[in-house]
Amino acid sequence: MRLEAGLRELPTLKERLRGAEMITDERGALTGNRALRKVWRGNVALIGDASGTVDAITGEGLGLAFGQAVALAESFQTGDLDAYQKEHRRLMLRPRGMARLMLTLDGRPWLQQRTLQTFRKHPEIFRRLLALHLGVLPPLRLVRDGLTLGWGLLTA
Repeated sequence: MRLEAGLRELPTLKERLRGAEMITDERGALTGNRALRKVWRGNVALIGDASGTVDAITGEGLGLAFGQAVALAESFQTGDLDAYQKEHRRLMLRPRGMARLMLTLDGRPWLQQRTLQTFRKHPEIFRRLLALHLGVLPPLRLVRDGLTLGWGLLTA
């Protein structure tokens, strides 16, 4: 969303900024999901965004980096960087899946509407998806919800 479009959605902020002089160009960066096959080689190991990214929509960047740092430290103690690779992959599963799910809605207004209609009919699905996103609920607990959400999207 560009600045002007955002300000149309936030009239109070637009009013407060009326007459303000823009002193720099509007800038932004694209984000995305990137998975690396290997996050270490020799005596170099990667953590955080350098070790693969998850779209910023998930808000997981720092949390992932901290979890990866702990896993890397444990691997240093045991001398087994393959264990870091395995734990890194496990840490990335949930946020990467949630990012894909959220980005599937981007640019698809019909899918957004059907998803919201389904959430209105079954608010518990939204609550459990949020719990999954926060890491409080294991993914297997959502199998039934996934089927209900899918059926809701087809029939909304």
